[in-house]
Amino acid sequence: MKNFELPPLPFAQDALAPHISAQTLAFHYGKHHQAYVDNLNKLRVNTPFEESGLEEIIRKADGALYNNAAQVWNHTFYWNCLSPQGGGQPSGALAEAIDRAFGSFDQFKAQFSAAAAGLFGAGWVWLVCDSKDRLAILPTPNAGNPIREHKEPLLVIDVWEHAYYLDYQNKRPDYIAHFFELVDWKAVESRF
Repeated sequence: MKNFELPPLPFAQDALAPHISAQTLAFHYGKHHQAYVDNLNKLRVNTPFEESGLEEIIRKADGALYNNAAQVWNHTFYWNCLSPQGGGQPSGALAEAIDRAFGSFDQFKAQFSAAAAGLFGAGWVWLVCDSKDRLAILPTPNAGNPIREHKEPLLVIDVWEHAYYLDYQNKRPDYIAHFFELVDWKAVESRF
């Protein structure tokens, strides 16, 4: 059995400041994300998932095994939605699809932000598309992952408190506003 490893961040640990501090990344990536990787490696021993990839575990496992696999995948995806040169708006086919689905980018941003601010407790809010390239906003509590619902994830925001509490305390809406200053729309467009 080959162990899963913590994938490297796609940017330096201090690169997202002032929106997300190096201290937050040290805890969020270095402690929380690492813990999910470590737990996943322990939990899959002597299970039918010893040789499975993350997506297969997400599709088929339950309980703690699913939760840790999904959290490893979700965090890795989240890091790859962000860039120190992020922000702005999408272009091309994605921008057109957002206009069709939500009316405008501003309306999408307002709806996505409201879903992220309103998700009770901990979880994730995703921009997803279905097999017909129709877009939707999908809030998922806890370790929820759209792969399990046969949706293609394009963008995600992590609204677990460890994602923002050191920088924004209980002001989740402030974190959400700063998140949009970091979104790597080129990466999101490439997934669409």
